[in-house]
Amino acid sequence: MKFRVEHDALADVVAWVARALPSRPVVPVLAGLRLEAGEGLTLSCFDYDLAATARVAADVAEPGTALVPGRLLAEITRSLPGQPAEFTADGDVVSLTCGSAEFALVSLPLADYPELPPTPPVAGTIDGGKLAAAVAQVLPAASRDDTLPMLTAVCVDIRGESLTLAATDRYRLAVRELQWEPAHPGLRAIALVPARTLADAARTMAPGEPVPVAFTPGDEPAGERDPHPVEGMISFECRGRRLTGRLIGGEFIRYQSRFPDRYGCRAEVPAAPFIEAVRRVSLVADRASPVRLTFGQDQVVVEAQTEGRARAAEAVAASFEGDEPAIAFNPHYLLDGLTAAAAGSGLARQPADTPAPAAATAAIRLEFTSPAKPALITLAGEGGEGPGGEDGEAGPAAGPPFRYLVVPLRSPTRA
Repeated sequence: MKFRVEHDALADVVAWVARALPSRPVVPVLAGLRLEAGEGLTLSCFDYDLAATARVAADVAEPGTALVPGRLLAEITRSLPGQPAEFTADGDVVSLTCGSAEFALVSLPLADYPELPPTPPVAGTIDGGKLAAAVAQVLPAASRDDTLPMLTAVCVDIRGESLTLAATDRYRLAVRELQWEPAHPGLRAIALVPARTLADAARTMAPGEPVPVAFTPGDEPAGERDPHPVEGMISFECRGRRLTGRLIGGEFIRYQSRFPDRYGCRAEVPAAPFIEAVRRVSLVADRASPVRLTFGQDQVVVEAQTEGRARAAEAVAASFEGDEPAIAFNPHYLLDGLTAAAAGSGLARQPADTPAPAAATAAIRLEFTSPAKPALITLAGEGGEGPGGEDGEAGPAAGPPFRYLVVPLRSPTRA
Protein backbone atom coordinates (compact mmCIF):
# COMPACT_ATOMS: atom_id res chain seq x y z
CA MET A 1 0.00 0.00 0.00
CA LYS A 2 1.27 3.42 -0.97
CA PHE A 3 -0.62 6.69 -1.31
CA ARG A 4 -0.27 10.45 -0.95
CA VAL A 5 -2.94 12.74 0.53
CA GLU A 6 -3.25 16.45 1.32
CA HIS A 7 -2.59 17.32 4.97
CA ASP A 8 -5.73 19.34 5.75
CA ALA A 9 -8.10 16.78 4.26
CA LEU A 10 -6.29 13.95 6.05
CA ALA A 11 -6.29 15.63 9.47
CA ASP A 12 -9.98 16.50 9.23
CA VAL A 13 -11.17 13.06 8.19
CA VAL A 14 -8.94 11.17 10.64
CA ALA A 15 -10.16 13.35 13.52
CA TRP A 16 -13.79 12.67 12.58
CA VAL A 17 -13.41 8.90 12.28
CA ALA A 18 -11.32 8.73 15.47
CA ARG A 19 -14.21 10.25 17.46
CA ALA A 20 -16.05 6.95 16.95
CA LEU A 21 -13.22 4.86 18.43
CA PRO A 22 -14.10 3.25 21.78
CA SER A 23 -12.43 4.85 24.80
CA ARG A 24 -12.03 1.42 26.43
CA PRO A 25 -11.98 -1.21 23.68
CA VAL A 26 -13.04 -4.70 24.73
CA VAL A 27 -10.17 -6.12 22.65
CA PRO A 28 -7.09 -4.13 21.54
CA VAL A 29 -7.80 -4.56 17.83
CA LEU A 30 -10.97 -2.42 18.14
CA ALA A 31 -8.73 0.59 18.85
CA GLY A 32 -7.55 0.39 15.27
CA LEU A 33 -8.39 2.67 12.36
CA ARG A 34 -8.67 0.93 9.00
CA LEU A 35 -6.96 2.52 5.97
CA GLU A 36 -8.04 1.27 2.55
CA ALA A 37 -6.34 2.75 -0.49
CA GLY A 38 -8.07 2.12 -3.82
CA GLU A 39 -10.13 4.72 -5.64
CA GLY A 40 -9.02 7.33 -3.14
CA LEU A 41 -8.62 6.65 0.58
CA THR A 42 -11.34 5.18 2.81
CA LEU A 43 -10.93 5.36 6.59
CA SER A 44 -13.17 3.39 8.93
CA CYS A 45 -13.59 1.98 12.43
CA PHE A 46 -16.14 -0.31 14.13
CA ASP A 47 -16.55 -1.55 17.71
CA TYR A 48 -19.76 -3.59 17.12
CA ASP A 49 -21.92 -0.67 18.34
CA LEU A 50 -20.71 2.27 16.24
CA ALA A 51 -19.09 2.39 12.80
CA ALA A 52 -17.65 5.45 11.05
CA THR A 53 -16.57 5.53 7.42
CA ALA A 54 -15.15 8.47 5.48
CA ARG A 55 -13.68 8.91 2.03
CA VAL A 56 -11.05 11.42 0.94
CA ALA A 57 -9.26 12.05 -2.33
CA ALA A 58 -5.76 10.55 -2.50
CA ASP A 59 -3.11 9.81 -5.10
CA VAL A 60 -2.85 6.00 -4.79
CA ALA A 61 0.31 4.41 -6.20
CA GLU A 62 -0.25 0.93 -4.70
CA PRO A 63 -3.70 -0.17 -3.46
CA GLY A 64 -3.87 -1.92 -0.13
CA THR A 65 -5.35 -2.06 3.37
CA ALA A 66 -3.82 -1.59 6.81
CA LEU A 67 -5.02 -1.27 10.40
CA VAL A 68 -3.18 1.26 12.56
CA PRO A 69 -3.64 2.58 16.13
CA GLY A 70 -6.45 5.10 15.64
CA ARG A 71 -5.97 7.66 18.41
CA LEU A 72 -2.22 7.74 17.82
CA LEU A 73 -2.76 8.42 14.12
CA ALA A 74 -5.20 11.22 15.01
CA GLU A 75 -2.63 12.86 17.29
CA ILE A 76 0.09 12.54 14.66
CA THR A 77 -1.96 13.97 11.78
CA ARG A 78 -3.09 16.88 13.97
CA SER A 79 0.54 17.85 14.60
CA LEU A 80 1.90 17.39 11.07
CA PRO A 81 3.19 20.36 9.05
CA GLY A 82 0.89 21.66 6.33
CA GLN A 83 2.34 19.52 3.55
CA PRO A 84 1.11 16.40 1.71
CA ALA A 85 1.47 13.19 3.70
CA GLU A 86 2.72 9.95 2.16
CA PHE A 87 1.87 6.49 3.56
CA THR A 88 3.75 3.30 2.75
CA ALA A 89 3.07 -0.17 4.15
CA ASP A 90 5.93 -2.66 4.41
CA GLY A 91 5.04 -5.86 6.21
CA ASP A 92 3.52 -4.98 9.60
CA VAL A 93 4.87 -1.42 9.60
CA VAL A 94 3.07 1.60 8.13
CA SER A 95 5.38 4.53 7.45
CA LEU A 96 4.10 8.12 7.36
CA THR A 97 6.21 10.91 5.89
CA CYS A 98 5.21 14.57 5.86
CA GLY A 99 7.88 17.12 5.03
CA SER A 100 10.85 16.27 7.22
CA ALA A 101 8.69 14.39 9.77
CA GLU A 102 8.73 10.59 9.65
CA PHE A 103 6.69 8.10 11.68
CA ALA A 104 6.57 4.31 11.71
CA LEU A 105 3.42 2.67 13.10
CA VAL A 106 3.21 -1.04 13.87
CA SER A 107 -0.01 -2.22 12.28
CA LEU A 108 -2.66 -4.24 14.13
CA PRO A 109 -3.79 -7.69 12.90
CA LEU A 110 -6.29 -6.92 10.13
CA ALA A 111 -7.61 -10.51 10.09
CA ASP A 112 -8.97 -10.08 13.64
CA TYR A 113 -10.85 -6.88 12.82
CA PRO A 114 -14.64 -7.15 12.44
CA GLU A 115 -16.38 -6.58 9.13
CA LEU A 116 -18.15 -3.24 8.85
CA PRO A 117 -21.93 -3.51 9.21
CA PRO A 118 -23.94 -3.32 5.99
CA THR A 119 -25.85 -0.09 5.38
CA PRO A 120 -29.57 -0.55 6.17
CA PRO A 121 -32.19 0.41 3.57
CA VAL A 122 -32.85 4.14 3.26
CA ALA A 123 -36.04 5.10 5.10
CA GLY A 124 -36.03 8.70 3.89
CA THR A 125 -34.00 11.86 3.35
CA ILE A 126 -33.87 15.25 5.05
CA ASP A 127 -31.95 18.50 4.65
CA GLY A 128 -28.73 18.25 6.66
CA GLY A 129 -28.88 21.78 8.02
CA LYS A 130 -32.41 21.36 9.36
CA LEU A 131 -31.67 18.00 10.95
CA ALA A 132 -28.45 19.24 12.56
CA ALA A 133 -30.26 22.27 14.00
CA ALA A 134 -33.04 20.07 15.37
CA VAL A 135 -30.52 17.69 16.96
CA ALA A 136 -28.80 20.63 18.69
CA GLN A 137 -32.14 21.74 20.12
CA VAL A 138 -33.13 18.43 21.75
CA LEU A 139 -29.73 16.96 22.63
CA PRO A 140 -29.22 18.81 25.97
CA ALA A 141 -32.36 17.17 27.36
CA ALA A 142 -31.11 13.60 26.80
CA SER A 143 -30.23 11.75 29.99
CA ARG A 144 -26.68 10.76 30.88
CA ASP A 145 -27.82 8.10 33.35
CA ASP A 146 -26.80 4.74 31.90
CA THR A 147 -29.09 2.89 34.31
CA LEU A 148 -31.99 3.94 32.07
CA PRO A 149 -30.55 3.36 28.57
CA MET A 150 -33.73 4.34 26.71
CA LEU A 151 -33.51 7.86 28.18
CA THR A 152 -29.93 8.28 26.93
CA ALA A 153 -31.40 8.06 23.42
CA VAL A 154 -33.10 10.58 21.20
CA CYS A 155 -36.43 9.19 20.06
CA VAL A 156 -36.87 9.51 16.29
CA ASP A 157 -40.62 9.30 15.72
CA ILE A 158 -41.69 9.07 12.07
CA ARG A 159 -45.25 9.58 10.89
CA GLY A 160 -45.33 9.80 7.12
CA GLU A 161 -43.77 13.13 6.11
CA SER A 162 -43.32 14.19 9.74
CA LEU A 163 -40.13 13.40 11.66
CA THR A 164 -40.05 14.22 15.39
CA LEU A 165 -37.01 14.20 17.68
CA ALA A 166 -37.69 13.87 21.42
CA ALA A 167 -35.31 13.63 24.40
CA THR A 168 -35.79 13.67 28.16
CA ASP A 169 -33.88 13.16 31.40
CA ARG A 170 -37.14 13.15 33.46
CA TYR A 171 -36.65 16.79 34.54
CA ARG A 172 -37.12 18.34 31.09
CA LEU A 173 -38.49 17.18 27.76
CA ALA A 174 -37.42 18.65 24.41
CA VAL A 175 -39.41 17.93 21.25
CA ARG A 176 -38.67 19.16 17.71
CA GLU A 177 -40.92 18.43 14.74
CA LEU A 178 -39.84 18.86 11.13
CA GLN A 179 -40.65 17.72 7.62
CA TRP A 180 -38.74 15.06 5.70
CA GLU A 181 -39.14 12.88 2.59
CA PRO A 182 -39.92 9.25 3.48
CA ALA A 183 -38.89 6.53 1.06
CA HIS A 184 -42.40 5.04 1.36
CA PRO A 185 -45.60 7.08 1.85
CA GLY A 186 -47.26 6.54 5.20
CA LEU A 187 -44.10 5.22 6.86
CA ARG A 188 -44.64 4.78 10.62
CA ALA A 189 -41.64 3.94 12.81
CA ILE A 190 -39.89 4.78 16.07
CA ALA A 191 -36.11 4.46 16.55
CA LEU A 192 -34.16 5.14 19.76
CA VAL A 193 -30.82 6.57 18.60
CA PRO A 194 -28.00 6.98 21.15
CA ALA A 195 -27.53 10.70 21.79
CA ARG A 196 -23.80 10.47 21.11
CA THR A 197 -24.39 8.80 17.74
CA LEU A 198 -26.82 11.51 16.69
CA ALA A 199 -24.49 14.29 17.89
CA ASP A 200 -21.54 12.87 15.93
CA ALA A 201 -23.67 12.39 12.83
CA ALA A 202 -24.90 15.99 13.02
CA ARG A 203 -21.31 17.27 12.81
CA THR A 204 -21.11 16.06 9.21
CA MET A 205 -24.34 17.71 8.07
CA ALA A 206 -24.60 20.96 6.13
CA PRO A 207 -27.51 23.11 4.90
CA GLY A 208 -28.70 22.15 1.45
CA GLU A 209 -27.09 18.69 1.63
CA PRO A 210 -29.63 15.83 1.63
CA VAL A 211 -28.96 13.29 4.37
CA PRO A 212 -30.24 9.73 3.81
CA VAL A 213 -31.51 8.21 7.07
CA ALA A 214 -31.24 4.43 6.79
CA PHE A 215 -32.72 1.78 9.10
CA THR A 216 -34.93 -1.28 8.84
CA PRO A 217 -38.53 -0.35 9.71
CA GLY A 218 -40.52 -2.65 11.98
CA ASP A 219 -43.30 -4.97 10.90
CA GLU A 220 -46.20 -2.99 12.39
CA PRO A 221 -48.96 -1.90 10.02
CA ALA A 222 -48.63 1.64 8.66
CA GLY A 223 -51.64 2.78 10.67
CA GLU A 224 -50.28 1.51 13.99
CA ARG A 225 -50.50 4.32 16.52
CA ASP A 226 -47.56 3.38 18.76
CA PRO A 227 -45.22 0.94 17.01
CA HIS A 228 -42.46 -0.78 18.92
CA PRO A 229 -39.01 0.82 18.48
CA VAL A 230 -37.12 -0.72 15.59
CA GLU A 231 -34.02 -2.76 16.32
CA GLY A 232 -30.68 -3.13 14.59
CA MET A 233 -28.62 -0.30 13.12
CA ILE A 234 -29.30 3.21 11.87
CA SER A 235 -27.10 5.10 9.43
CA PHE A 236 -26.61 8.77 8.48
CA GLU A 237 -24.53 9.83 5.47
CA CYS A 238 -23.43 13.24 4.25
CA ARG A 239 -20.52 14.55 2.18
CA GLY A 240 -18.72 11.23 1.90
CA ARG A 241 -19.01 10.37 5.60
CA ARG A 242 -21.27 7.69 7.03
CA LEU A 243 -22.00 6.94 10.68
CA THR A 244 -23.78 3.71 11.55
CA GLY A 245 -24.86 3.04 15.12
CA ARG A 246 -26.75 0.36 17.01
CA LEU A 247 -30.21 1.39 18.15
CA ILE A 248 -31.25 1.18 21.80
CA GLY A 249 -33.97 -1.29 22.79
CA GLY A 250 -36.84 -0.53 25.11
CA GLU A 251 -39.90 1.71 25.12
CA PHE A 252 -39.61 5.49 25.15
CA ILE A 253 -42.03 7.57 27.20
CA ARG A 254 -45.33 8.67 25.62
CA TYR A 255 -43.96 12.15 25.24
CA GLN A 256 -46.94 13.70 23.45
CA SER A 257 -49.20 13.11 26.46
CA ARG A 258 -46.85 15.07 28.76
CA PHE A 259 -47.88 18.42 27.26
CA PRO A 260 -51.03 19.92 28.85
CA ASP A 261 -53.75 21.25 26.57
CA ARG A 262 -53.72 24.69 28.22
CA TYR A 263 -51.93 26.76 30.84
CA GLY A 264 -53.20 29.38 33.27
CA CYS A 265 -50.28 31.80 32.86
CA ARG A 266 -48.50 33.11 29.80
CA ALA A 267 -45.51 35.42 29.50
CA GLU A 268 -43.62 36.73 26.49
CA VAL A 269 -40.11 38.18 26.77
CA PRO A 270 -37.55 39.34 24.18
CA ALA A 271 -35.23 36.39 23.58
CA ALA A 272 -31.73 37.89 23.61
CA PRO A 273 -32.12 40.24 26.64
CA PHE A 274 -33.85 37.52 28.64
CA ILE A 275 -31.22 34.87 27.87
CA GLU A 276 -28.41 37.26 28.78
CA ALA A 277 -30.14 38.26 32.03
CA VAL A 278 -30.64 34.64 33.06
CA ARG A 279 -27.02 33.87 32.23
CA ARG A 280 -25.68 36.80 34.28
CA VAL A 281 -27.95 36.22 37.26
CA SER A 282 -27.23 32.48 37.37
CA LEU A 283 -23.54 33.22 38.02
CA VAL A 284 -24.36 33.61 41.72
CA ALA A 285 -26.46 30.42 41.90
CA ASP A 286 -24.89 27.23 43.19
CA ARG A 287 -25.96 23.74 42.14
CA ALA A 288 -28.96 23.73 44.48
CA SER A 289 -30.06 27.32 43.90
CA PRO A 290 -32.85 28.14 41.45
CA VAL A 291 -33.31 31.17 39.26
CA ARG A 292 -36.57 32.86 40.25
CA LEU A 293 -38.77 34.70 37.75
CA THR A 294 -41.22 37.25 39.14
CA PHE A 295 -43.59 38.87 36.66
CA GLY A 296 -44.92 42.36 37.30
CA GLN A 297 -46.06 45.42 35.44
CA ASP A 298 -44.54 45.06 31.95
CA GLN A 299 -41.41 43.32 33.23
CA VAL A 300 -39.96 40.18 34.72
CA VAL A 301 -37.38 40.26 37.51
CA VAL A 302 -34.78 37.51 37.21
CA GLU A 303 -33.03 36.78 40.49
CA ALA A 304 -30.86 34.18 42.19
CA GLN A 305 -28.87 33.90 45.38
CA THR A 306 -26.47 31.69 47.26
CA GLU A 307 -27.22 31.90 50.95
CA GLY A 308 -24.61 33.98 52.76
CA ARG A 309 -22.50 34.57 49.63
CA ALA A 310 -24.15 36.50 46.81
CA ARG A 311 -27.40 37.69 45.28
CA ALA A 312 -28.22 39.03 41.80
CA ALA A 313 -31.31 40.49 40.15
CA GLU A 314 -32.09 41.98 36.75
CA ALA A 315 -35.30 43.26 35.16
CA VAL A 316 -36.31 42.57 31.56
CA ALA A 317 -39.34 43.88 29.66
CA ALA A 318 -42.14 41.31 29.50
CA SER A 319 -45.86 40.87 29.02
CA PHE A 320 -47.76 38.56 31.39
CA GLU A 321 -51.23 37.14 31.78
CA GLY A 322 -52.25 34.97 34.74
CA ASP A 323 -52.60 34.82 38.50
CA GLU A 324 -49.34 33.03 39.43
CA PRO A 325 -46.65 35.71 38.94
CA ALA A 326 -43.62 33.76 40.21
CA ILE A 327 -41.85 30.53 39.23
CA ALA A 328 -38.30 29.18 39.68
CA PHE A 329 -36.07 26.83 37.67
CA ASN A 330 -32.73 25.10 37.64
CA PRO A 331 -30.63 27.77 35.84
CA HIS A 332 -28.93 25.30 33.47
CA TYR A 333 -32.19 23.65 32.48
CA LEU A 334 -33.77 27.05 31.91
CA LEU A 335 -30.88 28.30 29.77
CA ASP A 336 -30.87 25.13 27.67
CA GLY A 337 -34.54 25.62 26.88
CA LEU A 338 -34.27 29.34 26.14
CA THR A 339 -31.29 29.06 23.79
CA ALA A 340 -32.81 26.05 22.00
CA ALA A 341 -36.10 27.88 21.48
CA ALA A 342 -34.30 30.96 20.12
CA ALA A 343 -32.21 28.80 17.80
CA GLY A 344 -35.25 27.04 16.43
CA SER A 345 -36.66 30.12 14.73
CA GLY A 346 -33.98 30.03 12.04
CA LEU A 347 -32.58 33.23 13.57
CA ALA A 348 -29.83 31.36 15.37
CA ARG A 349 -27.13 29.10 14.07
CA GLN A 350 -24.82 29.38 17.06
CA PRO A 351 -23.63 26.80 19.61
CA ALA A 352 -26.27 25.89 22.17
CA ASP A 353 -24.76 28.13 24.87
CA THR A 354 -24.73 31.26 22.69
CA PRO A 355 -27.82 33.29 21.79
CA ALA A 356 -28.15 34.28 18.15
CA PRO A 357 -27.29 37.89 17.28
CA ALA A 358 -30.57 38.16 15.36
CA ALA A 359 -32.55 36.71 18.28
CA ALA A 360 -33.11 40.27 19.52
CA THR A 361 -36.12 40.34 17.19
CA ALA A 362 -37.51 37.07 18.57
CA ALA A 363 -39.59 36.55 21.70
CA ILE A 364 -39.73 33.62 24.08
CA ARG A 365 -43.09 32.40 25.33
CA LEU A 366 -43.25 30.85 28.82
CA GLU A 367 -46.47 29.11 29.85
CA PHE A 368 -47.28 27.49 33.18
CA THR A 369 -50.16 26.81 35.54
CA SER A 370 -48.52 26.86 38.97
CA PRO A 371 -45.00 27.08 40.46
CA ALA A 372 -45.12 23.33 41.09
CA LYS A 373 -46.16 22.04 37.64
CA PRO A 374 -44.04 21.76 34.47
CA ALA A 375 -43.70 24.91 32.37
CA LEU A 376 -43.54 25.12 28.58
CA ILE A 377 -40.94 27.16 26.68
CA THR A 378 -41.54 27.92 22.99
CA LEU A 379 -40.78 30.62 20.48
CA ALA A 380 -43.59 33.18 20.41
CA GLY A 381 -45.54 33.22 17.17
CA GLU A 382 -44.81 29.61 16.21
CA GLY A 383 -47.66 27.13 15.91
CA GLY A 384 -51.01 27.24 17.59
CA GLU A 385 -52.01 30.77 16.64
CA GLY A 386 -50.49 30.76 13.16
CA PRO A 387 -47.92 29.22 10.84
CA GLY A 388 -44.68 28.21 12.46
CA GLY A 389 -41.55 26.31 11.74
CA GLU A 390 -38.33 27.10 10.05
CA ASP A 391 -38.57 29.44 7.06
CA GLY A 392 -42.28 29.79 7.72
CA GLU A 393 -43.12 26.12 7.15
CA ALA A 394 -45.93 24.81 9.28
CA GLY A 395 -45.13 22.34 12.00
CA PRO A 396 -45.96 18.72 11.13
CA ALA A 397 -48.28 18.48 14.15
CA ALA A 398 -50.44 20.91 16.08
CA GLY A 399 -48.41 23.29 18.21
CA PRO A 400 -45.00 24.93 17.81
CA PRO A 401 -42.25 22.99 15.98
CA PHE A 402 -40.05 23.16 19.11
CA ARG A 403 -41.38 22.60 22.63
CA TYR A 404 -39.39 22.41 25.85
CA LEU A 405 -41.14 21.23 29.01
CA VAL A 406 -39.22 21.79 32.24
CA VAL A 407 -40.01 20.93 35.86
CA PRO A 408 -39.75 24.00 38.15
CA LEU A 409 -37.92 24.10 41.47
CA ARG A 410 -39.25 25.26 44.79
CA SER A 411 -38.21 28.87 45.20
CA PRO A 412 -36.60 29.79 48.54
CA THR A 413 -37.94 32.66 50.56
CA ARG A 414 -36.29 35.86 49.40
CA ALA A 415 -33.99 37.67 51.79
